[in-house]
Amino acid sequence: MRTITMYLVAILTLLLMQSVVAQDNYIEKVEILKEQKLSITRQEKEALKFEIAEIVKQLENGEITEEEANALKMKAAEKRALNIEERIAIIDNKISLLERNNGEVIELDTLNYKFAFELGLGDDDDKLFGIRINENRHRKEPVYDRRTYSDIVLAVGLNNAIIEGQSLNDSPYKIGGSRFFEMGWQWRTRVFKNTNFLRFNYGFSFQFNGLKPKDNQYLVSLDNGQSELQEFEYELNKSKFRMDNLVFPMHFEFGPSKLSTTEKTIRYSLHNKFRVGLGGYAGFNLGTRQKLKYTIDGEKVKDKLKRSYNTNDLVYGLSAYAGVDGVLLYVKYDLNPIFKDAALEQRNISLGLRFDL
Repeated sequence: MRTITMYLVAILTLLLMQSVVAQDNYIEKVEILKEQKLSITRQEKEALKFEIAEIVKQLENGEITEEEANALKMKAAEKRALNIEERIAIIDNKISLLERNNGEVIELDTLNYKFAFELGLGDDDDKLFGIRINENRHRKEPVYDRRTYSDIVLAVGLNNAIIEGQSLNDSPYKIGGSRFFEMGWQWRTRVFKNTNFLRFNYGFSFQFNGLKPKDNQYLVSLDNGQSELQEFEYELNKSKFRMDNLVFPMHFEFGPSKLSTTEKTIRYSLHNKFRVGLGGYAGFNLGTRQKLKYTIDGEKVKDKLKRSYNTNDLVYGLSAYAGVDGVLLYVKYDLNPIFKDAALEQRNISLGLRFDL
């Protein structure tokens, strides 16, 4: 008898908890719907503001007359007023339905489920196996005005160094053989509320700047703490010096964009649009290394040397890009010298293509 009583108490407790949870979920749904009601008028007014701005632009460009502009404004205002009325009515009906049924509302499977797979024999009601994924339980409404977007950034191109008192043509590094690679992530935020002409781009990137010395030379760390290029004692098949940096780029980006509006969203697109970015970066040197390949008595030797080479720990510079859509011409220039206390200061410079994916 005691065991039966314990089971009954447990079952009653579970039923009570389920009822309380269901009641909480129902109240939460009603509160969410009430919050949506408050945002409908704001959304429609914002959309109307953009539509009227487009009409005014057409009027100023002489595409329409003042009479046509007034008619278009009136039509847009009537449409938005009707949208407000009907959208609020829809939400009022949902709230009324939930309150009348204490949150227990029967919904069609086609609305409740995004994906369904069933396998079985016989009638439709006699299924052997099935999977259903509910898409509505934690579904969020799309953001009405999305001001921030993000992209993967990849860049590749030629790399070299500008040496104090010398031109780039006199560089001791190979023009074609020295290259750079960059990859990272950026966020793009619209600066002004009602125009997307100016954006602020920021993020992080890993830069790999490679330099290949000319004339069978390699980089040597001297006892006085400096580093310089010296001729290698054997014939080098490859000599490459690389600096790996973590930087945080920041750019102001300029350029037109295409505005798209719906009843629920406002979006700006940069597809097939020309844009220019001006800014810079700052970060840290993660490591420097040198790779040497040569042959001694017919035996191939490969040396991988990982040292500081007296390079600067802090990295900072200027960068710019320009192009259409996600393919951009890209240039960056380090303001910090590559080596500390060098007799002649060297600064890294890169030119290539940048891809915003």
